[in-house]
Amino acid sequence: MIPLSILDLSVVTTATKPAAALRNSIDLARHADRLGYVRYWLAEHHNLASVASPAPDLMIGQIAAVTQHIRVGSGGVMLPNHAPLVIAERFKMLEALFPGRIDLGLGRAPGTDGATAYALRSRLDRREGDDFLERLHELTLWETRDFPPGHPYNNVVAMPDDTPLPPIWLLGSSDYSSELAAQVGMGFAFAHHFAAHDATDAMINYRTRFKPSGWRTAPHAILAVAIVAAESDAEAERLASSMDLNRLRRDRGQYLPLPSPEEALAYPYTDAERASIARNRTRLFVGSSATVMQKLDPLIAASQPDELMVISAMFDHEARKKSYSLLAEAFGLAEKAAA
Repeated sequence: MIPLSILDLSVVTTATKPAAALRNSIDLARHADRLGYVRYWLAEHHNLASVASPAPDLMIGQIAAVTQHIRVGSGGVMLPNHAPLVIAERFKMLEALFPGRIDLGLGRAPGTDGATAYALRSRLDRREGDDFLERLHELTLWETRDFPPGHPYNNVVAMPDDTPLPPIWLLGSSDYSSELAAQVGMGFAFAHHFAAHDATDAMINYRTRFKPSGWRTAPHAILAVAIVAAESDAEAERLASSMDLNRLRRDRGQYLPLPSPEEALAYPYTDAERASIARNRTRLFVGSSATVMQKLDPLIAASQPDELMVISAMFDHEARKKSYSLLAEAFGLAEKAAA
């Protein structure tokens, strides 16, 4: 069966404050490690009341320290917010501390609103327009040391210098992202859970255009999908109602803590709002494990991902753990022995 991974936003709910959400992420990572998930990624978002973690590198260190088998990484670091040297140093440190278990996923978006993005970058060397490619190139140069002769950075070393950068993954939701990942020969993760672009097109485009590089000799495409699984379809629908209302609010620019199913089910939806929710449901797989598998099969068959990365932003932490347990069983993951 296809390997499974997790993308975690450290979701804040109306009943779970940010500090508790961070602790829930650590607990979920331990759970995923035992279940046999291969990867656990943390996102970077700023100034969002619904997301507790703005610093995935800090969370990566905490989670890697309390797990044994699972790879831990960023999904992703928003490269425009950071100096490439800082990213190189921090992820080389993580790789030195947890060799062979760290991933560096990179994103092009700021992960926040315009004012917060400005605050994050106001003391950095601001360049006009989209400078992601320039920053990506500089990041790789800290590893390859191929700066031109006489370049001042030839006298700067990203420490620890006896440790390589971990594998680099480019995150995206468009054909541009898949094309770039293929051209530079890096791993690719496609965000089906919010993308407007067709996932199958992006995944096939990446795989067919991939050029082997010093970073990766063969393509590896991860498909990130939103799933709510429960013991029954009815229970899954109840749990998913939180995500329905949350998505409706996000589309209006309201990034509030995740509401409870009770609040979501009591909300007086208009016909237009119900239509919007129905459209969003094309990016959310809801039901018992059997139902979810039936819904996922056509997408998996068409896009042929090397790995499925699951995001389950659910109100109840134990229900979220149960969802991942059901998926692990459905996909035949090999449970790991606890230490």
